[in-house]
Amino acid sequence: MTASQPKADLQHYLQSARDALLWKLEGLSEYDVRRPLTPTGTNLLGLVKHAAGVELGYFGETFRRPFGETPPAYGDDAEENQDMWASADESREDILALYRRVAEHADATIAELPLDAVGQVRWWPDERSRVTLHQILVHVIADLQRHAGHADIVRELVDGTVGLRSAAGNMPPGDRVWWEEYRQRLEQVAREAG
Repeated sequence: MTASQPKADLQHYLQSARDALLWKLEGLSEYDVRRPLTPTGTNLLGLVKHAAGVELGYFGETFRRPFGETPPAYGDDAEENQDMWASADESREDILALYRRVAEHADATIAELPLDAVGQVRWWPDERSRVTLHQILVHVIADLQRHAGHADIVRELVDGTVGLRSAAGNMPPGDRVWWEEYRQRLEQVAREAG
């Protein structure tokens, strides 16, 4: 067993969340990555666009490390919830490129600052707004993993693809018939309990 390296451990889990989220877009059409599949409009490309904004704010502004550009969804004149969907003139490539640039900026912040570096989250209540890099890493990892979970469900609704990542599905083996029978069994249990 090797000794834990807290910053490296946190960076690993951050990258794992990023990878899980991005994998959910692979192999899908422009329509399918943009399809709103919940009553609140949750869609795969919007989740990635939102994740870019999360990292931009927490690893940029919080630690006074300007990103150098202000994407339209994050400007003062952005419409409500604009970071949760892509307009027709925003390509998947543009949003993925933005996320890669934001992730590089976030990684530079993480590399250059100690875990106890202090920042200020201006959109949090005053009594909680003073934070450390360590706190923000934990917060952002939790947030991105939550959105990766959203992406799991949305991708399953699009084409049935499930799992943690392409090389490790992390799901029980079963063909379409097995899963249909399994779901029917759960439906029956829910009806009996209800």
